[in-house]
Order: sequence, then C-alpha cells, then structure tokens
Amino acid sequence: MIRRLIDRVLAKTARSPLRKRPKRYRGSEQGMPLPDVSPAAVRTCETLQQGGFQAWIVGGGVRDLLLGLKPKDFDVATDATPEQVRKLFRRSRIIGRRFQIVHVLHGRDTIEVSTYRSMQPAAETDEHGRVLRDNVWGTQAEDAARRDFTINALYYDPVSDTLLDYHDGVKDMQRRTLRMIGDPSSRYREDPVRMLRVARFAAKLGFGVEPKTQQPIRELKDLLHHVPAARLFDEMLKLLLSGKSMACLQELRRQGLHHGLLPMLDVILEQPDDERFVQAALAATDARVLADKSVSPGFLFAALLWQPVRVRWQQATARGEHSIPALASAIDSVLDEQAGRLAIQRRFIGDMREIWMMQPRFDRRTGRSPHALVAHPRFRAAWDFLLLRCDSGEAPAELGRWWNDFSQADAPEREAMLEHATPGGTAAKKRKRRSRRRSPASESGDGSGAESVETGSPG
Repeated sequence: MIRRLIDRVLAKTARSPLRKRPKRYRGSEQGMPLPDVSPAAVRTCETLQQGGFQAWIVGGGVRDLLLGLKPKDFDVATDATPEQVRKLFRRSRIIGRRFQIVHVLHGRDTIEVSTYRSMQPAAETDEHGRVLRDNVWGTQAEDAARRDFTINALYYDPVSDTLLDYHDGVKDMQRRTLRMIGDPSSRYREDPVRMLRVARFAAKLGFGVEPKTQQPIRELKDLLHHVPAARLFDEMLKLLLSGKSMACLQELRRQGLHHGLLPMLDVILEQPDDERFVQAALAATDARVLADKSVSPGFLFAALLWQPVRVRWQQATARGEHSIPALASAIDSVLDEQAGRLAIQRRFIGDMREIWMMQPRFDRRTGRSPHALVAHPRFRAAWDFLLLRCDSGEAPAELGRWWNDFSQADAPEREAMLEHATPGGTAAKKRKRRSRRRSPASESGDGSGAESVETGSPG
C-alpha cells in the first residue's frame, strides 16, 4: 500500500509541468523557414550563447513562422538577468516595471529579451489576483509554464536549429486549436487581457478554442474593468491591426467581451448602416496591414468613433445649432464618454479631431476654400476618410472623385473645376454680378448695386 502511494506521488511529480521534459524537434523538419528568421534575433542569440547563457527565440515569432505567416517581431528568452543582458549589448536598455525586459537594438530592428520567469507567487497582486509586478527569475520549464497558450510556448534555437515544445504546442498547431496552459480561470485572473488574446488569436489564425479555455470567459469578463485603460488600448490596437480586424471584433462579440471596451461598438455592430461604415474602414485597414503598409491609429479610431459623432452632430444641427460648433461639441462628448474605458493617446486624439473637423469643408467647393483645404497637412487622411463615407453611402461618390481630381489638377484646371462645381458656385455668382451691373438700380447711380457687387452679398 505504501509502495502504491509512493508510485502515485512519483507519477504526479513526473506529470508536473516543471518536471516534464520538452519534446525536441529539428526546426527545419517542422517547417521552420530558416531564411525568414530575423538576422537580428539570430545575432542576439549568438551573442548571449557566446557569453555563456541560454538563448531561444520564443512566442509569436516561432508560432507565425511555423504557420507560414510573417512575424511582426521576434522575442528572445534567456537565463541571463536583465543586467547581464545589458552588459553584452552596447545598444540596449532595460525597460518595464511590471515585467522587466531588455530592448536590444540592431540597426532599425529591436529584439525584446526577457529572462525566464519563475513559477513562485508574484511579488505583487491586486485583490482580484491580477499580477502587478513579477521579476522573480526561474528556469526555462517554469518560463514555458508561465506563458499563456501552448502555441506561444515553443522555444527555437536558430544556431542549432532546435525546437523545444513543453506543452504540445506543435500538435495544437496541427489541430488548429487554441489551448491555455494551466487552469484557464486562474490564468485569466492573473491577467484578464488574456481573454482578449483568445479572441485575437482565434480570429487571426482561424483556430478553434478548446472548450476548457473558452468556458470561464463569460463568467470572468468583468475582470477587464480592473485593467488600466492604457493597457486595454494597446491590446485593442493589436487586435485592430491584426489584418483580420472585423473577424476579431466579431470574435469579441461571440465571446461576450465587446461590451464596454468601445462603448459605441455595442450599438454600431447592431445597426446595419453603421456596421457598413465600420466594415469599410476595417477592410481598408486590413488591406494596408496585409500589404505591409503603415496604418495610422488616429485614422482607425476616427473611423470607429465617427458614427456616434455624426449622429450627435446631426441631432445638434436639427435643434438649430450652427454646424461647426455643433460638430466640435459632438466630438467632445464622444471622446469624453470613450476616455473612461480606452485611453486613446493624446497624439492620436489630435489626429482624430482634425480628420473629423475637416469633413464639413469638403462640402464647400467655391472661392479659396478648396485651395486652402488641399494645402492642409491632413488633407490626404481627411480625403481617405471622406472616401469611406462615400463607400458606405453616407456621402455621394461624386464628391470623393471631385476632390481627388481637384487635388491633382494644375491652377487653370482647378479654376475651371470651381466654375462648374455647384449650381451656386463661382460661375453663377459671376453671372449674377454681370446682371446686377446691367440692372436699372446700378445704372441709376444710387450706389446700392455697386455695394452689392463689392461685398459679394446676395443683394
């Protein structure tokens, strides 16, 4: 009986994630495309190994390469402490308070180097179990057990072409399954943002979510209210710039996570007209991301928040308020409402305001106003925004084409376009002025006609 008890204890210890030996593969045999591995990440691993330390590329870079995707960045995990890493690389800096890491710079590339984390209890947690600070170093096995999903816990050594798999991440990729390492409820309590990552990875990779990983999400979703707004903004930005942004939002909705993150989204995704505009904006964003072009977060959030701004603007003008002050007031109210949940950075808010405030100016196609508008530094972004409004049916398609032609025309062509822009445009005004000069009032010399011509007033 004692022997059976000892056998059970030993078996349980062997099954522990900290005692489990990793499966070892040759990376190239698993489909790792060696030429696509970042040279900067390879040099970082080589330098650390030459300094007597372990060094492995880990996380999304390994996952994406094995799935045939192009990684956005490469992270390296090591048993060297941040101070030891810092001494090996002249161009490096230690950052972070909650999780201390080192940024190693190679030309324009930045490699994020982290030290293996321990499974010991974190030094600081809040009353909900969220980790506030955790800089206790550990082993590679502990570090693997600390990572969120099995597909993100693969360690690759580009020098020896060795792939280590502690939690069957390779099999989960073959099954196209997203599975949390450890107890999902506990892991979500440690960091509620992991629930948002479930939605992002499931949508971006087209993976199914393991039932045990998905089950606690609806019960624990309110924990997101305790996450700092700045962190939520960073995670939402990753989601929206994933190249599958609409799919990510729909997955958030399916998991019940969309309420409160972007307050206007609760309404937008329920209304076909508003959803059409958002879909056009996100489709344009996805196309730019997939073409490896830059995307302005200010433009993206201006598109996501435009519908509540537009509705409140229209309501204000219907009450008799002047158009431009009404638009400014609508912008302020929407941004104030949004600020409590998602801390959009101030520089992006400035871009959003300019794009929104320029929209009424596209309706003015007379005088010097069009010339001033195309000379504005934000004209291109505002015009792109106008095209979204045209694509969704909110503005006439002719308006977007006219401004494109006007922006590319030379001076004589612009004057000709202004002549025929609108029924009440420049040509009509000139005809009215000529008719006034020939009118009896003008010929009588009482000055009223001349004054009307000078001031350009309707008369």
